[in-house]
Amino acid sequence: MAKDLLVNLENVPGSGARFGEALGNAGVNIEGLCVVVVGGKNAVHVLVDDVAGAKAALESAGITVEAETDVLVSPPLSDPDVDTPGRFGAMTRALGDAGINIALVYVASRNRVVLATSDNQRATQLLQSMM
Repeated sequence: MAKDLLVNLENVPGSGARFGEALGNAGVNIEGLCVVVVGGKNAVHVLVDDVAGAKAALESAGITVEAETDVLVSPPLSDPDVDTPGRFGAMTRALGDAGINIALVYVASRNRVVLATSDNQRATQLLQSMM
């Protein structure tokens, strides 16, 4: 299963560069990214192609990985039958009707949706049946 890493960065010029350079210099590709400012800090959620490499690179740069969360990643939503208005609503309605709570969502490269839910296994099965 894919992993989302959470780090908190100071909300100051250059903190994003330090983060991105640490990963890039280690050869770790960022596949998805979401940053939200919370209490003066940047809460950074990142989907990477190499979790162990990302953790090592970030920690070497003095950036602490606060959490590692299992996430499901949708297939690319570039198919015209899937990439249509209302698709996200349909996906989240299906999850909600099944009693599955969404804890985290963002869009990744290649138009994929990254989700952490209260039941990733059931959510994966449900969403695959919709594709």
